Amino acid sequence: MAEAVLIDLFGLKLNSQKNCHQTLLMTLNAVRNHHGAKAKFLCIMCCSNISCDHDDCELETSNGLSAFLREFETVSNSSMAASLYTIKQKIDEKNLSSIKFEDLQMTLRGGLLKQPTEINIITAQELEAIRNEIETYLRSLPTLKGELTIITSPLIPDIFIHGFTTRTGGISYIPTLSSFNLFSSSKRRDPKAVVQENLRRLGNAAGFNVKKFYRIKTDHANDVWIMGRKEPESYDGITTNQRGVTIAALGADCIPIVFADPVRKACGVAHSGWRGTLLGVAMATVNAMIAEYGCSLEDIIVVLGPSVGPCCFTLPRESAKAFHNLDPGCVRLFGSPNPYVDIRKATRILLEQGGILPQNIQDQNQDLKLCTSCHPDKFFSHVRDGLNFGTQIGFISIRE
Repeated sequence: MAEAVLIDLFGLKLNSQKNCHQTLLMTLNAVRNHHGAKAKFLCIMCCSNISCDHDDCELETSNGLSAFLREFETVSNSSMAASLYTIKQKIDEKNLSSIKFEDLQMTLRGGLLKQPTEINIITAQELEAIRNEIETYLRSLPTLKGELTIITSPLIPDIFIHGFTTRTGGISYIPTLSSFNLFSSSKRRDPKAVVQENLRRLGNAAGFNVKKFYRIKTDHANDVWIMGRKEPESYDGITTNQRGVTIAALGADCIPIVFADPVRKACGVAHSGWRGTLLGVAMATVNAMIAEYGCSLEDIIVVLGPSVGPCCFTLPRESAKAFHNLDPGCVRLFGSPNPYVDIRKATRILLEQGGILPQNIQDQNQDLKLCTSCHPDKFFSHVRDGLNFGTQIGFISIRE
Protein backbone atom coordinates (compact mmCIF):
# COMPACT_ATOMS: atom_id res chain seq x y z
CA MET A 1 0.00 0.00 0.00
CA ALA A 2 1.31 3.46 -0.93
CA GLU A 3 2.59 5.74 1.83
CA ALA A 4 1.77 8.81 -0.26
CA VAL A 5 -1.01 9.31 -2.79
CA LEU A 6 -0.88 12.09 -5.36
CA ILE A 7 -4.20 12.98 -7.01
CA ASP A 8 -3.58 14.77 -10.30
CA LEU A 9 -6.16 17.39 -11.32
CA PHE A 10 -3.60 19.38 -13.24
CA GLY A 11 -5.08 20.78 -16.42
CA LEU A 12 -8.38 18.97 -15.84
CA LYS A 13 -11.07 20.44 -18.07
CA LEU A 14 -14.67 19.88 -16.94
CA ASN A 15 -17.80 19.84 -19.07
CA SER A 16 -20.83 22.06 -18.76
CA GLN A 17 -23.07 19.69 -16.82
CA LYS A 18 -24.39 21.24 -13.62
CA ASN A 19 -23.59 18.16 -11.59
CA CYS A 20 -20.01 17.81 -12.76
CA HIS A 21 -18.66 19.00 -9.40
CA GLN A 22 -20.71 16.32 -7.65
CA THR A 23 -19.23 13.62 -9.88
CA LEU A 24 -15.75 14.93 -9.22
CA LEU A 25 -16.39 15.06 -5.49
CA MET A 26 -17.63 11.46 -5.48
CA THR A 27 -14.57 10.34 -7.42
CA LEU A 28 -12.17 12.13 -5.08
CA ASN A 29 -13.96 10.61 -2.11
CA ALA A 30 -13.59 7.15 -3.63
CA VAL A 31 -9.85 7.70 -4.08
CA ARG A 32 -9.53 8.94 -0.51
CA ASN A 33 -11.51 6.02 0.93
CA HIS A 34 -9.49 3.51 -1.04
CA HIS A 35 -6.09 4.81 0.13
CA GLY A 36 -6.90 6.82 3.25
CA ALA A 37 -6.58 4.06 5.84
CA LYS A 38 -2.94 3.31 4.97
CA ALA A 39 -1.65 6.43 3.27
CA LYS A 40 0.30 8.85 5.46
CA PHE A 41 0.06 11.66 2.93
CA LEU A 42 -2.75 12.53 0.50
CA CYS A 43 -2.09 15.40 -1.87
CA ILE A 44 -4.19 17.00 -4.59
CA MET A 45 -2.30 18.71 -7.38
CA CYS A 46 -4.21 21.14 -9.54
CA CYS A 47 -3.56 24.00 -11.91
CA SER A 48 -4.14 27.43 -10.38
CA ASN A 49 -6.43 28.29 -13.28
CA ILE A 50 -8.46 25.07 -13.33
CA SER A 51 -11.85 25.88 -14.76
CA CYS A 52 -15.21 24.59 -15.96
CA ASP A 53 -17.39 25.73 -18.82
CA HIS A 54 -20.36 26.18 -16.47
CA ASP A 55 -20.63 28.84 -13.78
CA ASP A 56 -21.90 26.26 -11.27
CA CYS A 57 -18.78 24.16 -11.78
CA GLU A 58 -16.03 26.45 -10.50
CA LEU A 59 -13.81 24.50 -8.11
CA GLU A 60 -13.52 27.47 -5.81
CA THR A 61 -17.29 27.76 -5.39
CA SER A 62 -18.56 24.19 -5.88
CA ASN A 63 -20.80 23.13 -3.03
CA GLY A 64 -18.81 20.76 -0.83
CA LEU A 65 -15.81 20.49 -3.17
CA SER A 66 -13.85 23.43 -1.81
CA ALA A 67 -14.40 22.12 1.72
CA PHE A 68 -13.18 18.70 0.60
CA LEU A 69 -10.02 20.21 -0.90
CA ARG A 70 -9.25 21.93 2.41
CA GLU A 71 -9.09 18.57 4.16
CA PHE A 72 -6.01 17.59 2.18
CA GLU A 73 -2.65 18.96 1.18
CA THR A 74 -3.35 20.92 -1.98
CA VAL A 75 -0.65 22.17 -4.31
CA SER A 76 -1.85 24.68 -6.88
CA ASN A 77 0.45 26.25 -9.41
CA SER A 78 0.33 27.28 -13.05
CA SER A 79 3.54 25.29 -13.66
CA MET A 80 3.53 21.49 -13.49
CA ALA A 81 7.26 21.53 -12.69
CA ALA A 82 6.75 23.88 -9.75
CA SER A 83 3.88 21.76 -8.43
CA LEU A 84 5.78 18.49 -8.62
CA TYR A 85 8.86 20.04 -7.04
CA THR A 86 6.78 21.33 -4.13
CA ILE A 87 5.16 17.93 -3.68
CA LYS A 88 8.53 16.18 -3.69
CA GLN A 89 9.70 18.52 -0.94
CA LYS A 90 6.65 17.61 1.14
CA ILE A 91 7.23 13.90 0.57
CA ASP A 92 10.91 14.20 1.48
CA GLU A 93 10.04 16.09 4.67
CA LYS A 94 7.91 13.12 5.69
CA ASN A 95 10.60 10.65 4.52
CA LEU A 96 8.14 8.68 2.38
CA SER A 97 9.18 6.43 -0.48
CA SER A 98 6.11 4.50 -1.72
CA ILE A 99 3.98 6.81 -3.86
CA LYS A 100 0.75 6.12 -5.79
CA PHE A 101 -0.13 8.44 -8.66
CA GLU A 102 -3.86 8.84 -9.33
CA ASP A 103 -4.44 10.55 -12.68
CA LEU A 104 -8.12 11.55 -12.72
CA GLN A 105 -7.90 12.44 -16.39
CA MET A 106 -7.37 8.72 -16.98
CA THR A 107 -9.79 7.58 -14.24
CA LEU A 108 -12.83 9.67 -15.15
CA ARG A 109 -14.75 9.10 -18.37
CA GLY A 110 -17.64 10.57 -20.32
CA GLY A 111 -19.82 12.74 -18.08
CA LEU A 112 -17.06 14.56 -16.20
CA LEU A 113 -14.46 15.15 -18.88
CA LYS A 114 -15.08 17.32 -21.91
CA GLN A 115 -13.78 14.53 -24.13
CA PRO A 116 -12.80 10.90 -23.55
CA THR A 117 -9.12 10.73 -22.73
CA GLU A 118 -6.96 8.43 -24.83
CA ILE A 119 -3.73 6.92 -23.62
CA ASN A 120 -1.01 8.39 -25.79
CA ILE A 121 2.68 7.63 -25.91
CA ILE A 122 4.56 10.81 -25.13
CA THR A 123 6.31 12.27 -28.17
CA ALA A 124 9.92 13.42 -28.32
CA GLN A 125 8.72 17.00 -28.69
CA GLU A 126 6.50 16.70 -25.58
CA LEU A 127 9.35 15.15 -23.61
CA GLU A 128 11.65 17.99 -24.63
CA ALA A 129 9.01 20.53 -23.58
CA ILE A 130 8.75 18.86 -20.16
CA ARG A 131 12.51 18.91 -19.73
CA ASN A 132 12.66 22.56 -20.70
CA GLU A 133 9.90 23.44 -18.24
CA ILE A 134 11.74 21.63 -15.42
CA GLU A 135 15.08 23.21 -16.30
CA THR A 136 13.55 26.68 -16.50
CA TYR A 137 11.91 26.28 -13.11
CA LEU A 138 15.06 24.94 -11.42
CA ARG A 139 17.11 27.82 -12.84
CA SER A 140 14.70 30.25 -11.18
CA LEU A 141 15.29 28.83 -7.68
CA PRO A 142 17.49 30.82 -5.29
CA THR A 143 20.70 29.39 -3.91
CA LEU A 144 20.63 27.88 -0.42
CA LYS A 145 23.07 28.22 2.48
CA GLY A 146 25.21 30.94 0.94
CA GLU A 147 27.04 31.68 -2.27
CA LEU A 148 28.76 29.21 -4.55
CA THR A 149 32.39 28.86 -3.43
CA ILE A 150 35.27 27.29 -5.36
CA ILE A 151 38.60 26.56 -3.64
CA THR A 152 41.63 26.80 -5.95
CA SER A 153 45.36 26.19 -5.64
CA PRO A 154 48.07 28.72 -6.57
CA LEU A 155 50.27 25.82 -7.69
CA ILE A 156 48.14 25.17 -10.77
CA PRO A 157 48.76 27.72 -13.56
CA ASP A 158 46.04 29.59 -15.41
CA ILE A 159 46.18 27.41 -18.53
CA PHE A 160 43.94 25.11 -16.49
CA ILE A 161 40.47 25.66 -15.04
CA HIS A 162 40.33 23.86 -11.73
CA GLY A 163 38.86 23.89 -8.26
CA PHE A 164 37.23 22.09 -5.37
CA THR A 165 33.60 22.73 -4.50
CA THR A 166 32.05 23.27 -1.09
CA ARG A 167 28.48 22.56 0.01
CA THR A 168 27.06 26.08 -0.50
CA GLY A 169 25.47 27.77 -3.49
CA GLY A 170 23.17 25.07 -4.87
CA ILE A 171 19.49 24.20 -4.75
CA SER A 172 19.51 20.74 -3.10
CA TYR A 173 17.19 21.10 -0.09
CA ILE A 174 17.42 17.80 1.86
CA PRO A 175 19.52 18.65 4.95
CA THR A 176 22.38 16.18 4.42
CA LEU A 177 22.49 17.02 0.70
CA SER A 178 21.97 20.77 0.97
CA SER A 179 22.81 22.68 -0.97
CA PHE A 180 25.48 22.07 -3.63
CA ASN A 181 25.34 18.30 -3.94
CA LEU A 182 26.95 17.14 -7.19
CA PHE A 183 26.10 13.44 -7.34
CA SER A 184 22.84 11.57 -7.77
CA SER A 185 22.15 7.86 -7.32
CA SER A 186 19.27 5.52 -6.59
CA LYS A 187 20.35 5.43 -2.94
CA ARG A 188 19.92 9.18 -2.45
CA ARG A 189 16.87 11.44 -2.67
CA ASP A 190 18.37 14.23 -4.76
CA PRO A 191 16.96 14.14 -8.33
CA LYS A 192 19.33 14.11 -11.29
CA ALA A 193 17.70 17.31 -12.57
CA VAL A 194 18.62 19.15 -9.35
CA VAL A 195 22.20 17.85 -9.43
CA GLN A 196 22.45 18.87 -13.09
CA GLU A 197 21.28 22.39 -12.22
CA ASN A 198 23.93 22.57 -9.50
CA LEU A 199 26.50 21.49 -12.08
CA ARG A 200 25.25 24.09 -14.56
CA ARG A 201 25.77 26.80 -11.96
CA LEU A 202 29.26 25.50 -11.27
CA GLY A 203 30.13 25.53 -14.96
CA ASN A 204 28.95 29.14 -15.28
CA ALA A 205 30.94 30.19 -12.22
CA ALA A 206 34.13 28.33 -13.12
CA GLY A 207 33.94 28.83 -16.87
CA PHE A 208 33.73 25.28 -18.23
CA ASN A 209 31.32 23.56 -20.61
CA VAL A 210 28.99 21.22 -18.69
CA LYS A 211 28.27 19.29 -21.90
CA LYS A 212 31.90 18.09 -21.82
CA PHE A 213 31.99 17.07 -18.16
CA TYR A 214 32.97 13.61 -16.91
CA ARG A 215 32.82 12.25 -13.35
CA ILE A 216 34.78 9.31 -12.04
CA LYS A 217 32.77 6.07 -11.74
CA THR A 218 33.99 5.16 -8.29
CA ASP A 219 34.99 1.62 -7.38
CA HIS A 220 37.39 2.41 -4.47
CA ALA A 221 40.20 0.79 -6.43
CA ASN A 222 43.03 2.05 -8.68
CA ASP A 223 41.82 1.72 -12.28
CA VAL A 224 42.39 4.79 -14.47
CA TRP A 225 40.47 5.77 -17.59
CA ILE A 226 42.70 7.39 -20.18
CA MET A 227 40.23 9.54 -22.06
CA GLY A 228 40.10 8.59 -25.71
CA ARG A 229 40.35 4.90 -24.97
CA LYS A 230 37.40 2.63 -24.21
CA GLU A 231 35.73 3.71 -20.98
CA PRO A 232 35.81 1.03 -18.26
CA GLU A 233 32.69 0.16 -16.27
CA SER A 234 34.28 1.69 -13.17
CA TYR A 235 37.45 3.64 -12.42
CA ASP A 236 38.89 5.91 -9.76
CA GLY A 237 41.12 8.02 -11.97
CA ILE A 238 40.82 9.90 -15.27
CA THR A 239 43.51 11.53 -17.41
CA THR A 240 43.17 13.70 -20.51
CA ASN A 241 45.03 16.12 -22.76
CA GLN A 242 41.88 17.22 -24.60
CA ARG A 243 41.16 20.93 -24.37
CA GLY A 244 37.79 22.04 -23.11
CA VAL A 245 36.99 18.72 -21.44
CA THR A 246 36.40 18.87 -17.68
CA ILE A 247 37.10 15.82 -15.53
CA ALA A 248 36.07 15.48 -11.90
CA ALA A 249 36.70 13.34 -8.83
CA LEU A 250 33.99 12.88 -6.22
CA GLY A 251 34.64 13.40 -2.53
CA ALA A 252 32.76 13.28 0.75
CA ASP A 253 35.57 12.31 3.16
CA CYS A 254 37.53 10.49 0.44
CA ILE A 255 40.16 12.73 -1.18
CA PRO A 256 39.41 14.31 -4.57
CA ILE A 257 42.86 14.74 -6.13
CA VAL A 258 43.72 16.98 -9.09
CA PHE A 259 46.83 16.53 -11.25
CA ALA A 260 48.25 19.06 -13.72
CA ASP A 261 51.27 19.07 -16.05
CA PRO A 262 51.67 22.56 -17.54
CA VAL A 263 54.60 21.40 -19.72
CA ARG A 264 52.83 18.60 -21.57
CA LYS A 265 49.44 20.25 -21.05
CA ALA A 266 47.80 17.22 -19.55
CA CYS A 267 45.72 16.72 -16.44
CA GLY A 268 44.07 14.10 -14.29
CA VAL A 269 41.82 13.48 -11.31
CA ALA A 270 41.59 10.67 -8.77
CA HIS A 271 39.21 9.58 -6.04
CA SER A 272 41.21 8.31 -3.09
CA GLY A 273 39.49 6.71 -0.14
CA TRP A 274 41.40 4.56 2.31
CA ARG A 275 41.26 1.51 0.03
CA GLY A 276 42.26 3.50 -3.04
CA THR A 277 45.07 5.15 -1.10
CA LEU A 278 46.57 1.77 -0.16
CA LEU A 279 46.07 0.50 -3.71
CA GLY A 280 48.04 3.49 -5.04
CA VAL A 281 45.37 5.24 -7.11
CA ALA A 282 47.27 8.55 -6.94
CA MET A 283 50.45 7.16 -8.46
CA ALA A 284 48.41 5.05 -10.90
CA THR A 285 47.02 8.33 -12.26
CA VAL A 286 50.50 9.86 -12.39
CA ASN A 287 51.88 6.81 -14.21
CA ALA A 288 49.02 6.97 -16.74
CA MET A 289 49.94 10.59 -17.52
CA ILE A 290 53.59 9.63 -17.95
CA ALA A 291 52.85 6.64 -20.19
CA GLU A 292 50.18 8.30 -22.33
CA TYR A 293 51.34 11.91 -22.67
CA GLY A 294 55.06 11.72 -22.02
CA CYS A 295 54.80 13.71 -18.78
CA SER A 296 57.81 13.96 -16.46
CA LEU A 297 57.55 13.36 -12.72
CA GLU A 298 59.18 16.69 -11.90
CA ASP A 299 56.55 18.61 -13.90
CA ILE A 300 53.40 17.10 -12.41
CA ILE A 301 51.55 19.15 -9.79
CA VAL A 302 49.26 17.34 -7.36
CA VAL A 303 46.61 19.03 -5.21
CA LEU A 304 44.66 17.15 -2.55
CA GLY A 305 41.14 18.43 -2.01
CA PRO A 306 39.28 18.55 1.30
CA SER A 307 38.80 15.18 3.00
CA VAL A 308 38.19 13.62 6.38
CA GLY A 309 41.06 14.24 8.78
CA PRO A 310 42.85 11.98 11.27
CA CYS A 311 40.73 13.67 13.94
CA CYS A 312 37.57 11.89 12.72
CA PHE A 313 38.50 8.88 10.60
CA THR A 314 38.98 5.48 12.20
CA LEU A 315 39.50 1.97 10.84
CA PRO A 316 39.54 -1.44 12.46
CA ARG A 317 43.03 -2.19 13.70
CA GLU A 318 43.57 -4.87 11.07
CA SER A 319 42.85 -2.38 8.26
CA ALA A 320 44.87 0.37 9.94
CA LYS A 321 47.91 -1.91 10.08
CA ALA A 322 48.76 -1.26 6.41
CA PHE A 323 48.90 2.50 7.09
CA HIS A 324 51.05 1.90 10.15
CA ASN A 325 53.41 -0.21 8.05
CA LEU A 326 53.65 2.60 5.50
CA ASP A 327 54.53 5.10 8.21
CA PRO A 328 53.66 4.99 11.92
CA GLY A 329 52.88 8.71 11.68
CA CYS A 330 49.78 7.86 9.60
CA VAL A 331 48.10 6.18 12.58
CA ARG A 332 47.16 7.45 16.02
CA LEU A 333 46.26 5.17 18.96
CA PHE A 334 47.38 2.13 16.98
CA GLY A 335 46.91 -0.12 20.01
CA SER A 336 43.18 0.60 20.17
CA PRO A 337 40.53 -1.51 18.39
CA ASN A 338 39.79 1.38 15.99
CA PRO A 339 42.84 3.59 15.45
CA TYR A 340 42.67 7.04 13.85
CA VAL A 341 44.10 7.09 10.31
CA ASP A 342 45.54 9.97 8.25
CA ILE A 343 44.82 9.18 4.60
CA ARG A 344 46.17 12.58 3.50
CA LYS A 345 49.58 11.96 5.01
CA ALA A 346 49.64 8.48 3.51
CA THR A 347 48.82 9.89 0.07
CA ARG A 348 51.65 12.42 0.27
CA ILE A 349 54.11 9.73 1.35
CA LEU A 350 53.13 7.48 -1.57
CA LEU A 351 53.36 10.36 -4.05
CA GLU A 352 56.83 11.33 -2.79
CA GLN A 353 57.93 7.70 -2.86
CA GLY A 354 56.72 7.59 -6.47
CA GLY A 355 58.90 10.55 -7.43
CA ILE A 356 56.55 13.58 -7.24
CA LEU A 357 58.51 16.56 -5.90
CA PRO A 358 57.45 17.49 -2.35
CA GLN A 359 57.02 21.15 -3.33
CA ASN A 360 54.65 20.11 -6.14
CA ILE A 361 52.19 18.56 -3.69
CA GLN A 362 49.66 20.81 -2.00
CA ASP A 363 47.70 19.28 0.86
CA GLN A 364 47.97 21.69 3.80
CA ASN A 365 46.88 25.08 2.49
CA GLN A 366 43.92 27.01 3.93
CA ASP A 367 40.54 25.39 3.21
CA LEU A 368 42.13 22.39 1.48
CA LYS A 369 43.34 21.00 4.80
CA LEU A 370 40.03 21.33 6.65
CA CYS A 371 38.45 18.09 7.82
CA THR A 372 35.17 17.51 5.96
CA SER A 373 33.58 15.85 9.00
CA CYS A 374 34.52 18.71 11.34
CA HIS A 375 33.10 21.48 9.12
CA PRO A 376 29.39 20.88 8.35
CA ASP A 377 29.03 24.49 7.25
CA LYS A 378 31.55 23.98 4.43
CA PHE A 379 31.60 20.33 3.38
CA PHE A 380 29.59 17.14 2.98
CA SER A 381 30.70 14.11 4.95
CA HIS A 382 29.72 10.45 4.83
CA VAL A 383 31.30 9.87 8.25
CA ARG A 384 29.17 12.63 9.77
CA ASP A 385 25.92 12.47 7.78
CA GLY A 386 25.37 8.77 7.09
CA LEU A 387 24.14 7.08 3.92
CA ASN A 388 22.16 10.00 2.44
CA PHE A 389 25.25 12.21 2.21
CA GLY A 390 26.07 14.92 -0.31
CA THR A 391 29.12 15.03 -2.54
CA GLN A 392 31.61 17.72 -3.47
CA ILE A 393 34.11 17.40 -6.32
CA GLY A 394 37.57 18.33 -7.46
CA PHE A 395 37.68 19.26 -11.16
CA ILE A 396 40.16 20.34 -13.82
CA SER A 397 40.22 21.10 -17.55
CA ILE A 398 42.64 22.56 -20.07
CA ARG A 399 41.44 25.90 -21.38
CA GLU A 400 40.43 25.98 -25.04
